[in-house]
Amino acid sequence: MNILILGSGGREHALAWAVMQNPKCDRLIVAPGNAGIAQIASCANLDINDGAAVCVFVEENAIDFVIIGPEAPLAAGVADRLRAAGVLVFGPSQGAAALEASKAFTKSICDAAGAPTAAYGHFHDADAAKAYVRTQGAPIVIKADGLAAGKGVIIAMTQNEALEAVDEMFGGSFGDAGAEVVIEEFMEGEEASFFVLCDGKNVLPIGTAQDHKRVGEGDTGPNTGGMGAYSPAPVLSDAIAERAMTQIIRPTMAEMAARGTPYQGVLYAGLMIKDGQPRLVEYNVRFGDPECQVLMMRLGAQALDLMLSAARGTLDQAKVQWAEDHAMTVVMAAQGYPGSYEKGSRINGLDAIAEDSQHMVFHAGTALQDGVLAATGGRVLNVTARGDTLADAAKRAYGMVEKIDWPGGFFRRDIGWRALK
Repeated sequence: MNILILGSGGREHALAWAVMQNPKCDRLIVAPGNAGIAQIASCANLDINDGAAVCVFVEENAIDFVIIGPEAPLAAGVADRLRAAGVLVFGPSQGAAALEASKAFTKSICDAAGAPTAAYGHFHDADAAKAYVRTQGAPIVIKADGLAAGKGVIIAMTQNEALEAVDEMFGGSFGDAGAEVVIEEFMEGEEASFFVLCDGKNVLPIGTAQDHKRVGEGDTGPNTGGMGAYSPAPVLSDAIAERAMTQIIRPTMAEMAARGTPYQGVLYAGLMIKDGQPRLVEYNVRFGDPECQVLMMRLGAQALDLMLSAARGTLDQAKVQWAEDHAMTVVMAAQGYPGSYEKGSRINGLDAIAEDSQHMVFHAGTALQDGVLAATGGRVLNVTARGDTLADAAKRAYGMVEKIDWPGGFFRRDIGWRALK
């Protein structure tokens, strides 16, 4: 079959790599793609947020199946346009994508479903938000309501930090995403990512992971889109995962269906776990990035079969075959990220890395410039490895990192520290 993946990051490179392992894939196009993706698939220049343009491209290229990677085209209703055109698509509708596009919407769903989550307030102006902060005290969590590329969350440890965060969000630092603000109780515990596939009726767990949001070692500094991840997450035991399914995931899916917006695609639940009890931090309506990289390394070719089952409504007939292994990805980012950074620095050394089912470098922000690989984004490379143990995977991943010659980049040296200690 002919398959189109929408997106250009490390997540989409990992999805493309997994799809290419499956003999069902005859032809793969990724739009717009990146320099790494171009080594394994065709890339196309396409506005992936324009549903009409995507539909035209699908028809012209005889595409049988579309996988939508990032959240923006989902929030823009691209999946709806494709389904209306009779195209098989993996990704939720615009209405269902509100689970990520609006944190206030997610809170309302949790309230209706009785799903355990943090206490919160929802605000449209800074004065009311600040009054709430002064009443609640700190630590407290300030969130831009809309999509902010994974960066619209500030964990304020003092009241002054929280008040400054409110001003920052309403002052336009996160654009339209910060026009409304959700302020949450600070939840203690250990955070983990739980991934399930949904077909509108059936729900199938497909894996767990933990990522590292903070830019600095020891989980310090500002939040980023993610500096590394590993799978599985030891803290998310089978018993806790089943509690999450029973108390959070299934009630959410039932409430979404009851509202006329059944959910189809991957649902990524960020969970805070304390004393064996999971509480919802947030939902994302796409694979996490960089969690997708470790999940795809462990799932391999079956990832395509599972996504097809979700799109076709046959998840009740699907099973996940897990290898008893571990995977880790280390993000290499441009100096200055998540703040301002320069683009165009040259990257060397990738030719010295042998890529196979155990070792892969997934590209995020890269492009070929005059025949030389250059960094074009904040998060640039995802150096990923599998191993029999997490320690084995870490040793392999960091061994690959050491072969990469990129003075303009940096990385954390402690990915997986919670599990490894």
